[in-house]
Amino acid sequence: MRPWTRLPDWGTLLAGLYAALSPIWVSTTGERDAFWALIALGALLAVTSLFSLALPGVVATEWLTVLFGVLLFVAPWVLTYTDRVGASWTSWVVGAIAVVLGGFSVPASNRIHRQAILP
Repeated sequence: MRPWTRLPDWGTLLAGLYAALSPIWVSTTGERDAFWALIALGALLAVTSLFSLALPGVVATEWLTVLFGVLLFVAPWVLTYTDRVGASWTSWVVGAIAVVLGGFSVPASNRIHRQAILP
């Protein structure tokens, strides 16, 4: 597969950018943990999806996408910002999207990785 052509990675990039920018329109007033969790984990999702787009045979980036999606999904409970409805729903939805799209991309990355190794 050619770089920059895999749709699930583009979806993860958009979801990560949405999460990273969401404190602009989602209320995180008084919740610094929600503010920074959305920005940091959203940015990490966006960066790993960029690596996945540029290097489609690197399987580790897909697993990192899944990991960051899980962390984003559980962040409202761990960092106790479930009372901020907009921030928590953003975390849950973007986290679930990242887990699904990242998990969907793992087999394709494995296949590309094996083809690159075999002579």
